[in-house]
Amino acid sequence: MINWFPGHMHKARKEMAEVMPQVDVIIEVIDARIPFSSENPLVPSLRGNKPLIKLLNKADLADPQLTQIWIEKMEQVSGVKAIAVSQEKPEQIRALLPLCESLVPEKLRSIHPARAMILGIPNVGKSTIINTLAGRTIAKTGNEAGITKSQQKIKLDNNILLTDTPGFLWPKLTPPSCGFRLAITGALKETVFDYGEIAFFAADYLYQHYPDALKNRYQLDELPDVDLEIIEAIGQKRGCTGKGGRVDLQKSSSILINELRAGLLGKITWETPDMVETEIAKAKEDDLKKAQEKEEKDRERKLRTKKNRR
Repeated sequence: MINWFPGHMHKARKEMAEVMPQVDVIIEVIDARIPFSSENPLVPSLRGNKPLIKLLNKADLADPQLTQIWIEKMEQVSGVKAIAVSQEKPEQIRALLPLCESLVPEKLRSIHPARAMILGIPNVGKSTIINTLAGRTIAKTGNEAGITKSQQKIKLDNNILLTDTPGFLWPKLTPPSCGFRLAITGALKETVFDYGEIAFFAADYLYQHYPDALKNRYQLDELPDVDLEIIEAIGQKRGCTGKGGRVDLQKSSSILINELRAGLLGKITWETPDMVETEIAKAKEDDLKKAQEKEEKDRERKLRTKKNRR
């Protein structure tokens, strides 16, 4: 389990809730490679019935067929519009301005500018999107998770006032696989995870869903069916060996994760709606089992305490 919830992120959640009543439309930037894991589960309860645009960013790195499946899934929710964009195609991002304007009733727009709030987890590309919308550098960008630290208001074209919020995650990453996917795509600081652990997770997923991507990138004639052996095979191909030909798993793991993030293995999506539903159901079963076990232990403890008092 990966847990990461710095103090500034708790503050961001509180500030977002306070400003929400003054917002006309919400823009949530998510990673097209992990549409579920990069969503913030607080948004549904905070938005009420306000229009919500799900912006699937980095679509150029994601599996296009699965991106479309996710868009259709998201738009089944009332008031939600989902669109895929790439920072390589600024025109896709700028199309967000007329869309925001169209979602705000004319009556409200006659009183004040269309007020939009943009939010997203760290390193999802929110700052680059803001700079593209504004046509100038306003938000600091970079590959480090959690760069934006405070809210700011930005006047955009189409009479839109945009409120930027710090990227933040939620206290518990569940199902647990969400944490691995967030780490693989760069949404978590490197101090909170181990490259080897997430590389094994990535290797297993790629073996099951994108085996040719592994074989082609690392020129593997035969693809091992065990995650450890896949990482070792990558290390051997890239010269990550020490004395006795032993593979340095940390170096090999780092190569795989960094090349995945750069899109060098092709267009990869790390989750599907069906997969997520299965994981959520299992997580609920596990939580129920743990609660029942705790209840049983508490009952036994009380019985022992009662007997000792006699």
